[in-house]
Amino acid sequence: MIEQMENSITLGRKIIDTELDTGFLNFIIKPVIKTFYDWWAQNEARVGTLEQIKVTLDSGKVLLLNGESDQIVDDNFQKYLAGDQTSRQCSHSHKNYERLKQVVKETFINYLKQVVKLLEVNDDLDDYGDLCRAAFKTKELAEENLMKQLSFTEKAIKIIEKDPSILKIPIGKKILIKALRKGFEQTKIEFKNALEDTYNQK
Repeated sequence: MIEQMENSITLGRKIIDTELDTGFLNFIIKPVIKTFYDWWAQNEARVGTLEQIKVTLDSGKVLLLNGESDQIVDDNFQKYLAGDQTSRQCSHSHKNYERLKQVVKETFINYLKQVVKLLEVNDDLDDYGDLCRAAFKTKELAEENLMKQLSFTEKAIKIIEKDPSILKIPIGKKILIKALRKGFEQTKIEFKNALEDTYNQK
C-alpha cells in the first residue's frame, strides 16, 4: 500500500511536470500548480494516506477477529475519510460532496473486504505476490476485485470532472483534474500488468 502511494505521488508529479500544457499562460500557471502539488505531496498526501492504511489494517484485524460488522465500518469511517485526499481537497458544503463521501465509504468497505482476505492467509509465504495468490486463488477473482476497486475511483473522478467547483483549490482546477484522469488511466494499466505478472509466476 505504501509503495503504491509513493508510485502514485511520483507519477502525478511527472504528469504535471512533463505532459500537461496549460496554453498561453503555461509559464505562469504551471509553476504554481507544481508548487502546490509538491507541497501537497510532502505535507498532506503521505500523512493522510498512511493514516488511511493504518485505519484499514486495524479495522481489518478487528473484522477478522469479530466477524463482519457494520459497526466497525461506522466506528472507523470518519478516521478513514479524514485521510482521504479527494475529500480533503473538496468543499464539504458543495452540493455533490455527499455523493463523493458515499463513494469514499464504498471504497473503504471494499478495501476492508480485501484486507480481511489477505489477513486470513496463514501460509508461510515469501512475498506479496505469494500472499495475493493465496488470498485470491485465481487471476479472474483477483481481477474482479481490482476492477471493483478501480470502479470506485472512477466514480469519484467523474463527480469532480462533471463539476470542478467542488475543488477548494483556487487555481489550476482543470490542469489538476486532467492530471488526475491521466494518472488514473496509467495506474489502471500498471495494476493490470502487475496482476498478469503476479499470476503468471505460478
